[in-house]
Amino acid sequence: MAAHLKKRVYEEFSKVVQIPHEEAPAKKLRLSKPSKSAALHIDLCKATNSTDALQYLLQFARKPVEAESVEGVIRILLEHYYKETDNSVRLKIASLLGLLSKTNGFSPDCVVDDVINTLGNEKSHQVLAQLLDTLLVIGTQLPESLAVRRRLVEVACKLLSDTYFGVRNKCLQLLGCLGMVDTSLVKDNERPSSSLGGIRDVQNIISNYFADQDPRVRTAALKAMLQLHERGMKIHQIIYEQACRLLSDDYEQVRSAAVQMVWVLSQLYPESIVPIPSSNEEIRLVDDAFGKISHMVSDGSWMVRVQAAKTLGSMLQVSPHFLEQTLDKKLMSDLRRKRTAHERAKELFASGEFSSGRKWADDAPKEKLDTNTVNLIASGACGAFVHGLEDEMFEVRIAAVEALCQLARSSPSFAEKCLDFLVDMFNDEIEEVRLQSIHVLREISTHITLREDQLDTVLAVLEDSSRDIREALHELLCYTNVSTKECIQLALLELLKNLNKYPTDRNSVWKCLKFVGSRHPTLVLPLVPELLSTHPYFDTPEPDMDDPAYIAVLVLVFNAAKSCPTMPALFSDHTFRHYAYLRDSLSHLVPPLRLPGRKQVCSLDSVDSGCGSGSVESAKLFLQQSLNRVSTIQNLETPGAQDLLNFTIRDLQRLGELQTELAGAADFCATYLRCQLLLMKALQEKLWNMAVPLCLKQNVTATAAAQQILEETYKLEFLYSGLESRQVATIHHVRLQAKALQLVLTARTRPGLDLLISSCEKFLQEIESFQRMFEAERPHLQDSFVEKLLELTPRLLCCKPVELVKILQTTLRQSGLLQLRLPEQIHRATATIIEPTGESDNPLRFTSGLVVALDIDATLEHVQDPQDKVKVQVLYPDGQSHVIHPKPADFRKPGPNRHRLITQVYLSHTAWTEPSQVEVRLLLAYSSSSSSPSSSNKSGWSDSIDSLPPAEAAVEGTIPFSKPVKVYIMPKPARR
Repeated sequence: MAAHLKKRVYEEFSKVVQIPHEEAPAKKLRLSKPSKSAALHIDLCKATNSTDALQYLLQFARKPVEAESVEGVIRILLEHYYKETDNSVRLKIASLLGLLSKTNGFSPDCVVDDVINTLGNEKSHQVLAQLLDTLLVIGTQLPESLAVRRRLVEVACKLLSDTYFGVRNKCLQLLGCLGMVDTSLVKDNERPSSSLGGIRDVQNIISNYFADQDPRVRTAALKAMLQLHERGMKIHQIIYEQACRLLSDDYEQVRSAAVQMVWVLSQLYPESIVPIPSSNEEIRLVDDAFGKISHMVSDGSWMVRVQAAKTLGSMLQVSPHFLEQTLDKKLMSDLRRKRTAHERAKELFASGEFSSGRKWADDAPKEKLDTNTVNLIASGACGAFVHGLEDEMFEVRIAAVEALCQLARSSPSFAEKCLDFLVDMFNDEIEEVRLQSIHVLREISTHITLREDQLDTVLAVLEDSSRDIREALHELLCYTNVSTKECIQLALLELLKNLNKYPTDRNSVWKCLKFVGSRHPTLVLPLVPELLSTHPYFDTPEPDMDDPAYIAVLVLVFNAAKSCPTMPALFSDHTFRHYAYLRDSLSHLVPPLRLPGRKQVCSLDSVDSGCGSGSVESAKLFLQQSLNRVSTIQNLETPGAQDLLNFTIRDLQRLGELQTELAGAADFCATYLRCQLLLMKALQEKLWNMAVPLCLKQNVTATAAAQQILEETYKLEFLYSGLESRQVATIHHVRLQAKALQLVLTARTRPGLDLLISSCEKFLQEIESFQRMFEAERPHLQDSFVEKLLELTPRLLCCKPVELVKILQTTLRQSGLLQLRLPEQIHRATATIIEPTGESDNPLRFTSGLVVALDIDATLEHVQDPQDKVKVQVLYPDGQSHVIHPKPADFRKPGPNRHRLITQVYLSHTAWTEPSQVEVRLLLAYSSSSSSPSSSNKSGWSDSIDSLPPAEAAVEGTIPFSKPVKVYIMPKPARR
């Protein structure tokens, strides 16, 4: 019994109780960054001399400072500022205070008082100027704090009496940037003497320094006054006289600022009347200012001359006779005012002298009349533009040409008078001046008609070796009117010489003659028998249609015949045949004509011109109806849906060919529907119901379809301009579907858990990146693939990779077509290679191992930033491919949304046995950036505690956007 009890006792005491294991909560670590102010304090305390302290400050200036640490750092700097005796260290501390005040997220109002207090004890003028600059930075950072700005302006007014020019400069700059309209600013020991209040006081304080002894202060005062004007404060007219006196200052910076000041006042008070010195005459302020600025075109400094010439171009309110005086170096009679006899007699009467009558005309004035004292414009201002166009500095000549252009566009009479001067500039020694003169004459061409002597001077430029100048002159001739038929004959002869000397100008010359013929049909008519070499009695030989010169003559004649119905009667039989040939081959140069006895072919141009905007509107309606019809494929079986997509894509492609205005939108929609068709074929029922080993061929097809969809989405995003955020979201949605399809195919065909895990992590990053970029577009993505995935996001983050793949497969097959909404304007980037044409059978021969230069001339349409994106690809027969990035200088911009690429590509290869073709095409480079998702989201199957690996920084590639051109080349073996 005892043994039994003892055993029970042992059993009770040896009872094992299993306590469930509770995981200890993870300890949270708080990462605190070391204090910037403490580190700076330690460094400055370690400095044994000013040089060490300056080095520590320079090192600190290179490090970024967080907004929450700025105030502490400023306190430390101010503390060491008071202790420091070296001026250079205090100067660097004052500079750092200004830099720290610009930190984003920091409000410097808490340190204003401390910085102002440092001004009281500062003896160094350089440090004082730097502290004022810091106060200016603080004031600009606090635009809403009127009290701070008022206090800073008061500080500036007190320090304006400093002897150092730098301090006075900074004070004036602070007044110009922070001076307020609603506050009366009065210097010490001064009282406001007018009722204009704050406006007059601020301007009085600044204008007092127009006569400062230091030219740098005078310049700063003028710039401060201009700063007040830029901030919306109206400058008072009394400043005008002071500004005019500064036009004759000894220093060019002062004169330059004075020119700008006079111009501002002439725009504010153009109709105000000002007196002429030394006379009783008065003129408008804008005319007086124009005369004074015209005088500055003869200034000794070329920079002042450039600014004066540019300023003249913007003074459009000046009187016509003042404007015309700038083209004549002699003073015109209407700008020279003489006193009448009545005025002279009145003056004699007032002086008490009377005529005795004994001598004839003894009441005539005894003094010699000084014409300089009664001129309405200074004699030095006469012929201002003549002086500017003859200046030794080409910058002045360019500025004068541009100013003439601006004034001539607003005054047709002035445009006619300045025509001779602009034509003379075509002979300038500097290419840039010649080119600018051509552009200017092109802009005012609507107001002028060229005489024969002027046209002769203009056409002489066609001998220029610069291609840019020749093409600019061709464009000028397109929009210029000429006076006689001899001018037409002269222009045609010179253009044909140009064509013979520079065959690469062929297209430009043809285009020029197209416009010349359409603008002068009556002048071309009497020249037709001579141009076409026809005879009333004898048959003449038929010209060669391969001759570019003959085609140029036909382009001129056919475009003139469009507006002259009697001209076709002068054509011979072979001319009609040539017209039919050119109408088909060069339809952009040859217009449709109504020829006698011949049936007119209804072309696209005639349809467009006849129907007008109605044709475009009906095409837009058809495009929208096609998209609406496609949205109903959810109710169709798979074969019927695919047929509908195929037919719609075909219709949209045809619509883009017929309507050039809608080509971009039609191609965009067709490409998008092609992506949907590929996705639909890849998700067919039979592919996913079969075992993986039985459908290897279908898997390959689906993989190729997914890759093609990705390529098409990059085309949609980067090849078209004018897309809105909604269209970009739709493109990214299709791209996300393609990536999901790739992930599912990877899981089916490629074994390996690690590869699957990394692919799933990247896809989750893509989902989160899509959500972050297009959060505002989610209402338009209802019932779409990505919307369903975003609803399942918590489940996707916790499930296993295999389960994620099953969810993606199911969601892909259940998701439907996302409706596409078109923006107002979509344009497709296109490129047309003009040269080489690819028609020559003569190969380019060169020695193997060396290079041959191939000239490339291409036209780019709707390409943004072509200098960075456009590349040239050369594909050799052996599969080698070279990509060349043209220089930025090879791109020209002849018009809006148009660019011209003129460059050279160097070809090289080993020796060949016979000639072969290389392909040349243009590529559009793109780079798609994708941001990494938040580090807090971790996949459930990843054992690592680190965040998800960052997504790809950018997907880069190229898109061919021009038709390839084939060029024959023949590398020859080197001779031994």
